Amino acid sequence: MDTASSIGADGLSGPASMMNLSIPPGRRRANTKTGRPPPSPNMSVGKPPGAKEGFRRTYSSASIKVRQVEVGPSSFQKIKLLGRGDVGKVYLVREKKSSKLYAMKVLSKKEMIERKKIKRALAEQEILATANHPFIVTLYHSFQSEDFLYFCMEYCMGGEFFRALQNKPGKCLKEDEARFYAAEVVAALEYLHLIGCVYRDLKPENILLHQSGHIMLSDFDLAKQHTSVGGRPAGVLRTDPNGPPLVDTRTCISDFRTNSFVGTEEYIAPEVINNKGHTAAVDWWTLGILIYEMIFATTPFKSNNRLNTFTNVLNADPWFHPNAPVSPACKDIIFRLLDKHESTRLGSRSGASEVKNHKWFSKINWALLRNQTPPIVPSTSNGIDAVNFRMMRDSKSLDLESQVIAATAGRPVPGTPGLNEPDGMDIGKSSSQEDLFQGFSSITLLHDGEA
Repeated sequence: MDTASSIGADGLSGPASMMNLSIPPGRRRANTKTGRPPPSPNMSVGKPPGAKEGFRRTYSSASIKVRQVEVGPSSFQKIKLLGRGDVGKVYLVREKKSSKLYAMKVLSKKEMIERKKIKRALAEQEILATANHPFIVTLYHSFQSEDFLYFCMEYCMGGEFFRALQNKPGKCLKEDEARFYAAEVVAALEYLHLIGCVYRDLKPENILLHQSGHIMLSDFDLAKQHTSVGGRPAGVLRTDPNGPPLVDTRTCISDFRTNSFVGTEEYIAPEVINNKGHTAAVDWWTLGILIYEMIFATTPFKSNNRLNTFTNVLNADPWFHPNAPVSPACKDIIFRLLDKHESTRLGSRSGASEVKNHKWFSKINWALLRNQTPPIVPSTSNGIDAVNFRMMRDSKSLDLESQVIAATAGRPVPGTPGLNEPDGMDIGKSSSQEDLFQGFSSITLLHDGEA
């Protein structure tokens, strides 16, 4: 077990001095968000291997409180590295006081400054601290030291969904299995759109599996939230008097449009490549790609280089083998989600309710999704062995919004069609590193089931 006994380059585990662990005057944020789910049932060490519990995550109206707790790098013991990205790493850690296991995302301030990703980190923290949904990873603590930002999050013992797919015969799922996971993704996207957030980077690498097998969306560094947190009020669609009302999630972000060039090469939507600005419709495009990849073990527009892939995205239709073992409804939802015109794409009129009502999802009982047994139940783990993780690969997301192109504003980045001026770039200068990160909140979130 790779356990550090003294502080390392990442600032984890050891007698590190804690910095900004209590919120300074003028920066104290009363986090009044409610309804956070309880911790993962098997999160504490000592749970007998093989023990199984239900997917218990609740929406209590009074589950969140603010505690003035000093927690910092020395409060956790580093167990092993789970993955790495361009500005940081993710570790499996144990909280010394409670012996609970968490996933700790450690971001280098130096790397964020150099790569112009400060706003990305601040936005990710805001979204994670706001989100309250059983299919979205839970944030427990966020704090900073002189050199790093820390996100202490729920440890999803089931590992990376991408790895689970790779271990399946043919590296793909049967149609019914893909439908189940697609439904959970739709439920998560519906919630994000309701709170005014566009995810923008859906793909198997950004989906984790809870120990029960249910999905957890993670990696919100490319997500974009409405300037008015929570977005606009949702509309209610007229429906059958005998059925429940349908929520129009599109109205929550109907005036939300951004011009940034972000996403993942094989998942990127046509409007992003064309630099026409994009809306929440990009999330429905990526859902179409995900469904295709889950069933066919590849993406529909993949080619031998980025330019050819983008050309296919703009001009080609998804291809199905004549003997493809999928239903006409499956083909139909893929075609409608991969409509190259965002104004007619499935989900463009009323958001998630439109997608949920497609005939492909007719077998889904949306109210009971989280009570069903998922197709993939992860291997039994005692937690610290991280048996369901190999090294999580870098997501390879395109984030050309954060490149330093101030000197070439108005001109495309070489090799990238359609990129002009990105929005929200971190190009301002500051006299000190601390000033750059003063928007980062050091908070602890208390959830149901905790003392």
